[in-house]
Amino acid sequence: MNIRRIIKKTILITICLTVGLYTTLFAKKEIRIGVLYDYTGPLAGAGGVAGSDGTQIAIDMINERGGVEGYTIVPVKGDAQSKPDIAISEAERLINVENVDMLIGFYSSAQCVPVSAKVDSMKKFMWMTICISSAVFKDRDLKYAFRPQVHSDQFGQTAPEFLSYYAQERFGKSPQDLRIAIIHEDGPYGSGVAGSNEAAANKKGMNVVLKEGYSATAPDLSSMVTKLKRARPDVILHTGYNPDITLFLRQAREQGLRYKALIGHGAGYSDIDKLMGTFGEGVNFTFNVDPVAGQLLDSASLAPGVGDLTKEMLRRYRALREVEEVRSHVSMGFNHTWILLNDVLPQAISKYGGYDAEALRKAALDLDIPEGGTIQGYGVKFFPPGHQMAGQNMRSSPVIMQYVGGKTKIAWPKSIQTIDPVLPLPKGHPYAVR
Repeated sequence: MNIRRIIKKTILITICLTVGLYTTLFAKKEIRIGVLYDYTGPLAGAGGVAGSDGTQIAIDMINERGGVEGYTIVPVKGDAQSKPDIAISEAERLINVENVDMLIGFYSSAQCVPVSAKVDSMKKFMWMTICISSAVFKDRDLKYAFRPQVHSDQFGQTAPEFLSYYAQERFGKSPQDLRIAIIHEDGPYGSGVAGSNEAAANKKGMNVVLKEGYSATAPDLSSMVTKLKRARPDVILHTGYNPDITLFLRQAREQGLRYKALIGHGAGYSDIDKLMGTFGEGVNFTFNVDPVAGQLLDSASLAPGVGDLTKEMLRRYRALREVEEVRSHVSMGFNHTWILLNDVLPQAISKYGGYDAEALRKAALDLDIPEGGTIQGYGVKFFPPGHQMAGQNMRSSPVIMQYVGGKTKIAWPKSIQTIDPVLPLPKGHPYAVR
């Protein structure tokens, strides 16, 4: 062989090996995470965007610390557009086209139920931050789906417990004489909470005078308001999204509906700024069941350093959005993303050798965060395979908050109250019983 040709070939091989070695040593290590929320449509303002902001803040903070085990977290966004069918197609696109390593996010329970089954069948890891329906996990035996968030059975049980405690003292009635109306949007979210409301109220012996579902996209709720007027409830338990809550409150005002207390359950009831902007004093003293907004907790009751996380989240969020009240959805998006990136993902890589679905599943099942270990107060431990709620956090818990003068206070449980609950609505309130 010609000596010149041999030299050229040797040089070419050397260059190729050098380039390959450089790429191996210095290529940027990345983990691509599909972030799927409602960035458009009615659910965007109801909490989808707020939750996504919290998630992005957590990702930014993790990356600024050097990433996870040397990997930079790269979020790849998908917009569910407030539609379950779009959520499914976006999840498939993120996995099959964008080649993400896992999915995180999901605001709506109507999306979480079908998407979790689809993603699990694809053997991909799914981490839910906001959706609450117990139907996501109940008797489904999902393998790669996990949720540190509170579930709807817990939501529904909380209000009857609260009302039972205060019935005699504030309403002058025994719990059995308290008249309860339960209204809800008829998707997995509303139906799940309402079913749990009813079961818990019945267990307390309360008088459920009306239980009524409706479509979240219904253009008119006046007939339901009429039924409520006939039923004369002391307390209304309502589960809905933002557009239908707005429609209900407006038509209730127009038709002269009166009640002694209104307890909402997350979603649209978490957006106090929007509700106050529309109804003013009409939403003052309204209650809301939700995972607590981190800033409402006493940081002294939390593990060391957790309170500092909350302060940094708030600082960054207020720099991003001009708001008076930082809603619970921001804490949910941040907290649950932080748990994945700070606790689960490092364990998957260091102990189980990577970040595929199986390694992430094992690391998630190992997770054991005690009460006080997260910015929302509750701990994290997942129900194991074989359990009816496998994949759900067994330590999650909601609170009841009350809006007073546009500010959010903790009304229940009693051990962490920051306000003595105002019950019933005071005289002069637009919805108060005359």
